[in-house]
Amino acid sequence: MLAIYNTLKRKKQPFVPLEPGKIRMYVCGMTVYDYCHIGHARVMVSFDAVYRWLKASGFAVTYVRNITDIDDKIIKRAAENGESIDALTARFIAAMHEDSAALNVLAPDHEPRATAYVPQMLELIRALEKNGLAYQATNGDVLYPVRSFPGYGRLSGKSLDDLNAGERVEVDTAKRDPLDFVLWKSARPGEPSWPSPWGAGRPGWHLECSAMSGALLGNHFDIHGGGQDLQFPHHENEIAQSEGAHGGIFVNYWMHNGFIRINDEKMSKSLKNFSTIRDVLQTCDPEVLRFFILRAHYRSPLNYSEANLRDAREALNTLYFTLRDVPPVPVSLDWAHPAAARFKAAMEDDFGTHGAIALLFELAQEANRTRAPETSGLLHALANLLGLLERDPEAYLHAPVGGTALSDAAIEGLIAERGAAKKARDFQKADHLRAQLKAAGILLEDSPQGTSWRRG
Repeated sequence: MLAIYNTLKRKKQPFVPLEPGKIRMYVCGMTVYDYCHIGHARVMVSFDAVYRWLKASGFAVTYVRNITDIDDKIIKRAAENGESIDALTARFIAAMHEDSAALNVLAPDHEPRATAYVPQMLELIRALEKNGLAYQATNGDVLYPVRSFPGYGRLSGKSLDDLNAGERVEVDTAKRDPLDFVLWKSARPGEPSWPSPWGAGRPGWHLECSAMSGALLGNHFDIHGGGQDLQFPHHENEIAQSEGAHGGIFVNYWMHNGFIRINDEKMSKSLKNFSTIRDVLQTCDPEVLRFFILRAHYRSPLNYSEANLRDAREALNTLYFTLRDVPPVPVSLDWAHPAAARFKAAMEDDFGTHGAIALLFELAQEANRTRAPETSGLLHALANLLGLLERDPEAYLHAPVGGTALSDAAIEGLIAERGAAKKARDFQKADHLRAQLKAAGILLEDSPQGTSWRRG
């Protein structure tokens, strides 16, 4: 039976869906003011593995991952660039989709944008106000009185009395309490705004996710995920808003992926060790980065370094060499098979991709020893459940590492693979291959005569 580590309970718990056979899952997505970094890659890939496994387990999954397209950082960056907010967000949403496709991340079932859900946000504030959990400050902002919500801090384990206004919350003289957070920001000159009963303004960041998840999944759903950095205050505030407005339980299982460190240091722009996904993909195959992320358990710290990426490349090569040397035959997954059962047990134990990948190497050893195409087929089928080993082995093994250094033959191979995917109506794979080529600087032009390419 699937067990999930529930951050709220601080332990693994058997997973019981609210509705038999159905799962509703929300994961906090990106704020689109810049290119996605490798911390975002970990969120994308980790919860993609969760999504894939839940679907493979027979659940009907509704997966929502939002886009924050209005925020202080977005407004500031657009002003610095001298471009409109719409142009800025459209550009970085497109870049995010390219990065996601390159990493073979499946699209969520819904990808709501905050600006499309302002009416639902206003309804949420009205419900909070009715329940005595919203007040308008002297500066026009509408705030949430944290101390009026019993149990605030239970997700993060933080006591209100331990939270220092000068350290963890912004001191604002318009607040009744320094811990109170913004639900609705009153309009500032030159900033976008929407009409509301409290005057023109825009939503607070925390409010956006409560409104979008409620609109698409209901006021009570199964799984809420995101990076560990969002546990406090963002997810804590989501609980306060959603449960404060509607009563009852907001989410049954809270999941948080661990941090990424760079050469054993915290990733930070101030330390100049901040890497975007597309920076990394200049010198790293996208599948290697995906493999690198999945080889660690999603909750564990992950240390990014060139040496660790090289090790991941060599390990992934080993699996592809097996598929090349012992061509797989298609197999139907039988979970009673000892190796498949161990793979399933690893994944059922809080989505233990690290254990599942270790099993893949055992199968590779066996396939190389016995030369059994059925064993290679099982390796291939199980890896595909993780979004791995989906490429032709020769095309993968002959693809240079990142950049625009793909050989003509490798480019033609990937184009042929894309053509086969389109013919099979596997458009997601075709889009992924196109994004992979684009990440390597190869631009495709489709016509009735076929596909031509050029180096960008």
